[in-house]
Amino acid sequence: QLQLVESGGGLVQAGGSLRLSCTVSGRTFSRYAMAWFRQAPGKEREFVAAVSRSTNTYYLDSVKGRFFISRDNTKNTVDLQMNSLKPEDTGVYYCAADLYGPGSIQSVDYDFWGQGTQVTVSS
Repeated sequence: QLQLVESGGGLVQAGGSLRLSCTVSGRTFSRYAMAWFRQAPGKEREFVAAVSRSTNTYYLDSVKGRFFISRDNTKNTVDLQMNSLKPEDTGVYYCAADLYGPGSIQSVDYDFWGQGTQVTVSS
């Protein structure tokens, strides 16, 4: 069983930056593709970014060039650097893990989830 704990959320003005971090328990972190999803109030959960086991990265079109996902297999962490934040980036951000996955953009492919961290971007 894997446990994922997110941190780094908060309130920021539009144009600002935040860095989210997800710490994963267990000794098999390198076997998982990792991703970030988000859910805004009244909306469905949506894919934001993923990093495969071979460090290929994938992004939602609206965050390309602003958000950057990275992983550190020595620390069992996956980070999401978010720059030039917009009010529409507001939501609860979730970290997810997919065993032997390719870095899917589909939430149903992910086996383990964190509890989420709130990101609020004010205009």
